[in-house]
Amino acid sequence: MSELRDFLGERIRRFLGPLTYALDRLHISPNQITVTGALLNVVAAVLVARELLIVGGVVFLVASSLDMLDGALARFANRVTPFGSFLDSTLDRASEGAILVAVAYLFSRQGRSMDVALVTVALLGSVLVSYTRARAEALGLECKVGLMSRPERVVLIAVGLFFNVLPYIVYILAALTTFTVVQRVIHTYRQLRAG
Repeated sequence: MSELRDFLGERIRRFLGPLTYALDRLHISPNQITVTGALLNVVAAVLVARELLIVGGVVFLVASSLDMLDGALARFANRVTPFGSFLDSTLDRASEGAILVAVAYLFSRQGRSMDVALVTVALLGSVLVSYTRARAEALGLECKVGLMSRPERVVLIAVGLFFNVLPYIVYILAALTTFTVVQRVIHTYRQLRAG
């Protein structure tokens, strides 16, 4: 799975090349792209909460594309900084949280209390997927294993918005983010035992 993710990531970065060049020439910073993406995710969340799912899905995908663009611009312009990485990671979590909170609000208005609970599980799982990787890396370990990293979650949420199948997507997210957390805990444990 990570090989496919890396392969697609490389193709996308090549595709973004001309755009990163243009943004660099316009003196737009990676952090400006990061903040713009987060703000667009808030707009997407408002649209989802108002049941404008397809429009919200389009804005969500544009915002998520900016998440790839900020890193590509930082590398291209040689402006990779510790704060930029920190800001990007923080706003990624906030952006995903905003969308999932909007989905929970939508389910709440529809009287779907079990689905609201499962959105909470999916949100907790998505945060823990990122947290387990960060903690493992803080221990000097590699921890990119698992089915549900951020790109996969973005694709699933977009599918749910475009095809109005959010309850099913939430079930999948809740199950697979939890599974990914378990994968990462086991992977980290094995690395520590082997070390």
